[in-house]
Amino acid sequence: MYIYNVTTNIQEDVHEKWVEWMKNEHIPDMLNTGKFTKVLMSRVMVKEEMGGITYSVQYTAESKEMLQKYYDENAADLRSRSKAFDGKFVAFRTEMEVVKELDS
Repeated sequence: MYIYNVTTNIQEDVHEKWVEWMKNEHIPDMLNTGKFTKVLMSRVMVKEEMGGITYSVQYTAESKEMLQKYYDENAADLRSRSKAFDGKFVAFRTEMEVVKELDS
């Protein structure tokens, strides 16, 4: 299993609009690609020197191949849909391979 993590710092003046867009449009669009099985959106509880509010969104994919399929077939289009927030955020992406998952 792979996690595609996107960490985003969003400016406070558009923060609420961005969160609503993520919850109501972007995350559902990501799930509708069929490449991810679940999503976890978390607020990072560290005050950034540069300001803004930081979130981590983790998309779970069943395999590296499925994640690559997302990059090849969907990434450019879905990333382009954030134009309303251009210049208002900084994002970086990380791929993680799940080694072990435990439930309590």
